[in-house]
Amino acid sequence: MGAFTTSDGVTLAHHGSPGPAPGSGPLVCLPGGPMQASSYLGGLPLDGVVRLDLRGTGESGPAGTYRADRQVGDVEALRRHLGLDRLRLFGHSAGGTLAILYAIRFPERVEELVLVAPSPRVVGIDVTDDDRREVAERRHAEPWFEQAYAAFRRIWAGDPTPEAFQAIAPFMHGRWDDRARRLDEHPRNDEAAKEFYAEGAFDPEQVRARLATLDVPTLLVTGELDVALPPRCAREYADLFPRARLVVQQAAGHFPWLDDPESFAATLQRIP
Repeated sequence: MGAFTTSDGVTLAHHGSPGPAPGSGPLVCLPGGPMQASSYLGGLPLDGVVRLDLRGTGESGPAGTYRADRQVGDVEALRRHLGLDRLRLFGHSAGGTLAILYAIRFPERVEELVLVAPSPRVVGIDVTDDDRREVAERRHAEPWFEQAYAAFRRIWAGDPTPEAFQAIAPFMHGRWDDRARRLDEHPRNDEAAKEFYAEGAFDPEQVRARLATLDVPTLLVTGELDVALPPRCAREYADLFPRARLVVQQAAGHFPWLDDPESFAATLQRIP
């Protein structure tokens, strides 16, 4: 583990090896959650990975603010700490929000951008209940389907309880097995998560306008079975980037590296 201090005095931890890696530097990984410890990314089937524990998560210290835009400076501080001229930046889920906000603020500091099942919220793409229903109903033969789908119906009916969200967890994975179940064991800072998307963090229209001129090779990966970013929405997302390639990983959910590590690793070998 390494550590560094941000401009506002917060000590942040990073994990992995910043040493030689394919390409020109390590792949700097920003976790989702939002505000989940980066340990859940520890199983990425990739070499040369550096995982950042966002402020208030994992081994990093607490802070006075957790809003997404305020954490862009943390990524820049990590770049300087690692002594890198430019970053190969990886963002998963809500971590994709932070990666995008960094890229549009510091485009000259981004060598390439990898977005895995990125949150559509930052660019104002609306994933509808019908979008999710279409993907979810493809899982009708799964032994867990009836119970999990009933929980989805409660959420769609306006009853989004913590128990209902826990019950739909199988829909987030291409394979609902012990490894998928263990993913929830990695801690998440729920209080900080409430602030991550707080008002003023970003303006989706402005983000989209900045992305239209982002001259950075971008890879967007989503799972064929991802109810958080269904393939239709992922195609709309990828079209916002001038130099993006979209890959829909077959039989995968929101965590595609768990469902098929070899396929995921092969995909990341080629970024446009």
